[in-house]
Formats: sequence, structure tokens, C-alpha cells
Amino acid sequence: MPDSHIIPWTAGTWTHAPLSQNGETELDVTAVEGSDAWRHTAYGFVHDTEHALLAPLAVGEAMEVTFRAPWTGEFDQAGIYVGIDDEHWMKAGVEFADGHLGLGAVVTDIRSDWSVGFVDEWLDAEITVRVSRWADALIVRARADDGEWRLVRVAPFDGDAAASAGPHLAAPTRAGLTVRFTRWVRDAADSALH
Repeated sequence: MPDSHIIPWTAGTWTHAPLSQNGETELDVTAVEGSDAWRHTAYGFVHDTEHALLAPLAVGEAMEVTFRAPWTGEFDQAGIYVGIDDEHWMKAGVEFADGHLGLGAVVTDIRSDWSVGFVDEWLDAEITVRVSRWADALIVRARADDGEWRLVRVAPFDGDAAASAGPHLAAPTRAGLTVRFTRWVRDAADSALH
């Protein structure tokens, strides 16, 4: 990956304020119980109460977010969020559901979709999610600790729209989810899929 530049936690703006946050080098963030991001599909509801700490993301740039969390609550989730507006966004990362840790992405263009695969071996790992913004797409990769990067998703995304991205967490079903974000960086977008 190209040389990266650290983004200070103070450079971002929350979509919805978390219950609490503290730290300078690392950022411990506690989610509000019931927080989530989803629109319509399959469940019939709209949830727009996620906690996403956002800074601008231009075409040709990438962002990485690194974090750890105690994955114990149903639908506990953390990763990276990229948004244009309330109806056009993507969240990618890990989510604990049905007794498994899943790596995936939700892409929303008026309605949300969800792609996911199990990564139970990542339960105790430090996880990094990377998003590259191309002119017409978001390219999502992730890894555990210093492992190999995995391609998670290639998703269509409007290159003409102003977008912001950054660390994301939500706790749809419980109180007390605290995620420790250890790194937030920006660099050049990946130039190839493979």
C-alpha cells in the first residue's frame, strides 16, 4: 500500500454522537444502544442512527480504519462508513450475528443490501478495513492483524458527488459496545483490483 497520512480523530465530524469517546492516540468509542444504519430492504425499516466519524474522501483517495472490539452482542458492528447523503452510503467491516463474526458490506442506494462471509478466526484480532474511491466505484479490502488483504466488495458509487468517510460503529441490540479505534489514515487509492 502507498505511504499513508494519519488523520487526527479531531478532524472528523460524527453523523450521530456516540454515548462516549475518549483517547488521543487510540479512540475508545461507546455506541448508543439501538444505533444502526439500514434502509428498507427485507426488514422494512429505516435506521439512520449509526456513529460514523467522517472526513472528506475524494476520488483517487483511500482510507483505512483499524480497530478492536469485544464481539458479544447480536449485530455489534464496526468498520468504515462512506457517505454522500442519507440514502447513498456504504458501511464495510465486521459484524457479530447469529453466533459468528462476519466480514462484509452494506451498500445503500435508496435501499440497502448486505453481503457477508464468516471470519470467526478474526474474533481476537486487530482488524483493518480499507476503502479506495475510484471514479465510479468503492473498492473494499480488509485484513486481520498483519495478514493478507482480502477483497470484500466492488460497489458502484457516484464519482461526481462529494463524499466523506471514516470510522463507524453501531450496537443495534445492546448497551455497552465499546470499540477501540487504533488507526485512521488516508493515502492514494489502490490502482488495481488484483
